[in-house]
Amino acid sequence: MRARALLAPVLLAAVLTGCGIRSTEVPTDFGAAPSRVQCSLAEPDVSTQSSRGLPVQVFLLCGASLVAVDRTVRVPDGTADSARRVLVAQGLLDELTATPSLSEQEAGYTTEVRGGTTVSGPRRGDPEDTLRLSTSPGDLTSYALAQIVCTFSDSAAAEGDGSVILGGPGDDRLRRYQCTDEVRSRPGSRQPPSAEVSGD
Repeated sequence: MRARALLAPVLLAAVLTGCGIRSTEVPTDFGAAPSRVQCSLAEPDVSTQSSRGLPVQVFLLCGASLVAVDRTVRVPDGTADSARRVLVAQGLLDELTATPSLSEQEAGYTTEVRGGTTVSGPRRGDPEDTLRLSTSPGDLTSYALAQIVCTFSDSAAAEGDGSVILGGPGDDRLRRYQCTDEVRSRPGSRQPPSAEVSGD
């Protein structure tokens, strides 16, 4: 009888331990485990693709990297190339500043590009493919700059060589920015490579 009395607490402890959190290979620091299910939409988000227009991709933040998502922008038929570039760029900015859809939010997508950001074409003396933002590129967060550079450089807003010339509303020097694999994978710590551009 005494042996049973001593054995009971041991059995009870074993049962309670079995009902607790079991050891697992997945880290339990609340940081790594969620990333295994984030950044992956179960199916195409119809709400973001339902409007007719030019198919484009914009780069949103998910986890610590940039991820391309499908969008559309409206460009009137017959628009001249120079005006078309600016319209596409503004449409892309509008998509970057918009709140991600519910399914995208649930998958972990966010954006650092602030609402109200606008873009215009070149001034006199600028290269013809220049895009001037309403906020100086140097004043943007590294995340927002990476989103804009990678989105623009992979679109009809750029010249198709994987780079984009950006300026601000002031007299800052224009710079040609590139979107690289390092920028896409670490936008918070990797500034898009850039070089100063002189006017025509």
